[in-house]
Amino acid sequence: MLTAFLRKYRQVQADPVLRRWLIGRAIGRWPGEPAYQAHRPPYAADHLPLTAEEPRWDGASLDVPAPDKAMIMPLPGSSLTVAPGDLSGLFDKSFVDTEALLGLHRFAWLPWLGDQADPVWVDALWRAWCDSAGTVDDSWAWHPYTAAERAINILRFAHAQGLPGDRDRTLGILAAHAPAIAQRLEYFGDHHTGNHLCNNGRGLFLLGLGLGLPQATELGALILLREAERILMPSGVLREGSSHYHLLLTRNLRECATAARAHRRPEADDLDRIVARMLAVLPHLNLPGGLPLIGDISPDAEPALFADLLQSDQDPVDGELLRQDGWLRADFGPWSGLWHAAPEGWSHMPGHGHQDLGSFELHHEGNRVFVDPGRGAYGEEGEAALYRSARAHNGLLVDGADPYAANKPYYNADFRQRLGGEPPTLQCQGNGIFLRHDGFGRLKAGGSVTRSWIFEDNRLTLRDEIGGMGVHKTNRLFHTALPVERDDKDVIIGGYFRLSTDQGFILRSATIWEAYGRGRPGTCIDIDQTVTLPTSLIVRLEVLD
Repeated sequence: MLTAFLRKYRQVQADPVLRRWLIGRAIGRWPGEPAYQAHRPPYAADHLPLTAEEPRWDGASLDVPAPDKAMIMPLPGSSLTVAPGDLSGLFDKSFVDTEALLGLHRFAWLPWLGDQADPVWVDALWRAWCDSAGTVDDSWAWHPYTAAERAINILRFAHAQGLPGDRDRTLGILAAHAPAIAQRLEYFGDHHTGNHLCNNGRGLFLLGLGLGLPQATELGALILLREAERILMPSGVLREGSSHYHLLLTRNLRECATAARAHRRPEADDLDRIVARMLAVLPHLNLPGGLPLIGDISPDAEPALFADLLQSDQDPVDGELLRQDGWLRADFGPWSGLWHAAPEGWSHMPGHGHQDLGSFELHHEGNRVFVDPGRGAYGEEGEAALYRSARAHNGLLVDGADPYAANKPYYNADFRQRLGGEPPTLQCQGNGIFLRHDGFGRLKAGGSVTRSWIFEDNRLTLRDEIGGMGVHKTNRLFHTALPVERDDKDVIIGGYFRLSTDQGFILRSATIWEAYGRGRPGTCIDIDQTVTLPTSLIVRLEVLD
């Protein structure tokens, strides 16, 4: 209890915006959280609680020997070598990163290995898991998201290779996943419920179809349809600020749509339409040099596993509709870029967005010149916090501050507008991109920012018009995975691009994350400059002959 109190105390001390909200809340200026009943979405009231159902399995069962050689198990951010023999302590193992523990209990390595997953080891590890954690409880092993992922991964394998473990015991444990998930649905009011509830529905739906559990199927279908309506924006993009999570949810819902079609379910058409909307977003997100990993990278699956989604022949959604939802793709001759500006300025909560307002990813003839570094781990401190902040993006900082304050799910719309000003505007006009926002208005600098990118055949001019008054520190940041070298006051990127300004550059090492926990070396190029506001700052990127 003391540890939790100290953590909250430090959080309040470090966040002046949170302090302002708490003071306003105490004097009645801001309303409290909307009322809700945890784990009970109102639309599902007639389906809860979910009672146990008798499973049915008409498929094959595995009949394999015990493993006789070690396996390497890929986990989020790490791997684990498992030797044959006594596996009784495996699922009690401790990990530095909780996501690795969850990946172990989710059998997340099964889709990663695909056809390379050895049925001998699947059988042995499933039996060991049933012995160690097969009884429903409130541990991480039975967290509803984890339970859904595990059930789906085991059933997917069982349909392809056969049911692992003792048949009757396996069926009983898998069937128990449905009421366990339903009892702890990840619903905490609309303001505090993210995509996990949709995945709870996916688990119930696929469990129900796979094991002949009609109540689980109906509840899962209801959740899927209602949550897709809630968490997708009008363009079809996931509202949570992450390109990778949009891909993940597209994959997940497509799996449900395929299963619904195979089982002649009445919701098949609706699910197909939802998936078509989500697929229509992807041509805008996918640049010539590859998909920018904007926002969080999910530990559930590496981006490479979604390559087939990016090859879909679905017609793209109207770019104007997507721009209104905060995502802008633009192409100017050899240049291609992607910009993200959360519609309110504040990163959506709950969600997986970063402090990326004013940032961008830029490709030139398929070369990834400036990249969004992504984030390699979850957390509120250290490297995990850094890669969520504006300091790890290609944007502008004033006095070291992010463009918007950290969002909280309980902040109401009036409070957000008072602190953040009018919503940002992000537009494509002629040969340029123009962004305006008031996020820095909460600071002593107190001014708006207009950032413009003007493209010519072989040149980009990036201008920052910063309002306000007084002397302030600014940082203009650029991240690249290409080699960087100095040339007097300029820097040469990849031997092919020159970045120049009247001010010198600071070069720092950075990580460009390619998956959860896995990245490659990169460079942060920092223009660190003290200026008197208002001011206009320019930096140019030129293609070398």
